Amino acid sequence: MITTIITFIIVFGILVIVHEFGHFYFAKKSGILVREFSVGMGPKLFYHRANGTTYTIRLLPLGGYVRMAGSEEDEGEELKPGTPVSLYIGESGKVERINASKKTTLFNGIPLEVSGSDLENDLWIEGYENGNEEELKRYPVDHDATIIESDGTEVQIAPKDVQFQSASLGHRLMTNFAGPMNNFILAIVVFTLFSFALGGVPSNSNQVKVEDQTSVAAKAGMKTGDKVVAVNNKATKTWTQLATAIQKQGGKQTKLTVDRSGKDQTLTVTPKKVKESGQTVGVIGINRYMKTDIGSILISGFTQTWNMAMALFAALWNMVSGHFSLNDLGGPVAIFANTSQAAQGGVSGVLYFLAFLSLNLGIVNLLPIPALDGGKILLNFIEGIRRKPLSQNVETAITLVGVGFLLLLMVLVTWNDIERYFLN
Repeated sequence: MITTIITFIIVFGILVIVHEFGHFYFAKKSGILVREFSVGMGPKLFYHRANGTTYTIRLLPLGGYVRMAGSEEDEGEELKPGTPVSLYIGESGKVERINASKKTTLFNGIPLEVSGSDLENDLWIEGYENGNEEELKRYPVDHDATIIESDGTEVQIAPKDVQFQSASLGHRLMTNFAGPMNNFILAIVVFTLFSFALGGVPSNSNQVKVEDQTSVAAKAGMKTGDKVVAVNNKATKTWTQLATAIQKQGGKQTKLTVDRSGKDQTLTVTPKKVKESGQTVGVIGINRYMKTDIGSILISGFTQTWNMAMALFAALWNMVSGHFSLNDLGGPVAIFANTSQAAQGGVSGVLYFLAFLSLNLGIVNLLPIPALDGGKILLNFIEGIRRKPLSQNVETAITLVGVGFLLLLMVLVTWNDIERYFLN
């Protein structure tokens, strides 16, 4: 159980960091202020500020976020009239730090009861200093000033010129796409590492590897490198066709046509009956032939990612075409349940699981559902066609509908996963 928990946290952490780093990197390149980069959710455990961004580690190791100035995730501290704060004035005579937290004290801070503020456009804050309500004082605020929020986290304020909507449409679109893009890149890299861990790339050809010299295939005279070109005179050009044909022959005498160095031979075998996933199948002790050359290994990351992506798109199409089931979906509970099985496969098992999840995360995030990256990209395209953005109220309403849908789906999927993996 400890191994499963540690593996789950590592795998989930890598997925989140890689995905969010995509948004982070392109936001920075686009001149968008990233106020916070968080790994985990919930209460803050630790934070560090560098280059205008606050990096936080939070208690719950599930998810994370990039808080871009002016974005939906940017729920900034609201300085309502009557809010007590303390101000640090820099050498320029402008406010450089605003402390709105009761958890920390600002050294040399000026106590102020806020009466009004503008931290986006004109950059000022005013109020009553030291409780003196007879004199209203206004202070200019530095463009790069910081605010210590109520939970004690210090982040940079968000002037209008560095907010998300101030970037060009192309930069915003690329920033939205960058998260899923990073997941695709991660899948390619990890699938390549998976091939290195296996020592080669499993081929989908009819060329085979004999696993054991005591197996049915070995006793019949089959050797590693042979090509099984037919089963009972029916052509088999791929591993999939070959495996399917042999699985149907459990306990039955079977004729195999084998190509060895360009010459055909006929071998007779009787596949053993074996129980797999509740079904009886025939096996003869062969496996996919492994391509061990460096070129095949390096290109395998791309081919395996492409093949799995096509399979995932086919599964999604099957779901939307009238065959939807909650069992086709899985949330954190399902990921945790499957992490145990992946961990049992050692390094290669965990690598394959990580690549599979990364590709899933990238594809699902591109679905045109409001609140997902795909929904944001769709709004970018709509803006490009209209040549103007949707009103803030309309965009907020659309996003709230998407968030509501995703929350409902998450609750249903989580309960279904609990029933599937722990109650039944």
